[in-house]
Amino acid sequence: MSDPSHKTLLLVYHSMTGATHQMIEAVARGAGTEAGVCVRVLRASDAGPDDVLAADGYVFATPENLAAIAGLMKDFFDRCYYPALDRINGRPYATLICAGSDGSNAARQVARIATGWRLRLIAPPLIICTRAQAPEAILAPKHVPVTDLLRGEELGAAFAAGLAMGAF
Repeated sequence: MSDPSHKTLLLVYHSMTGATHQMIEAVARGAGTEAGVCVRVLRASDAGPDDVLAADGYVFATPENLAAIAGLMKDFFDRCYYPALDRINGRPYATLICAGSDGSNAARQVARIATGWRLRLIAPPLIICTRAQAPEAILAPKHVPVTDLLRGEELGAAFAAGLAMGAF
């Protein structure tokens, strides 16, 4: 873990059509308002075990693809799971899912991995539904409504405040 007077919140995400990227940026904006918390935003493909071990808390953000977490998010967990196992117990996390209609299965997948890591969930999964159902809509660039972006900012601000206070 990092210096107790300075906490690190690691935001790991994957995005194909922009919705998850917009949401993780909203979380980062909210978290960035808290003094004493360093917010690191990394694409899943760029994040590794050292990043996980150096952080005090995590937000995992992924689209739900075919009722599952995105493949590159799964790759991140595959690469980091065993190097971090039993070394990050008790650290807080939150999950953000962008889905066409449901998102609950992807949230369950992240929760199972986090349970293995013995992380503590600090908020219910934030699931943003784009309502994209047709192939053209699913593959099209997304624009997340301001109300959902505000939910992301609130999650980030609350998480960072909890980290800074030592509540998590």
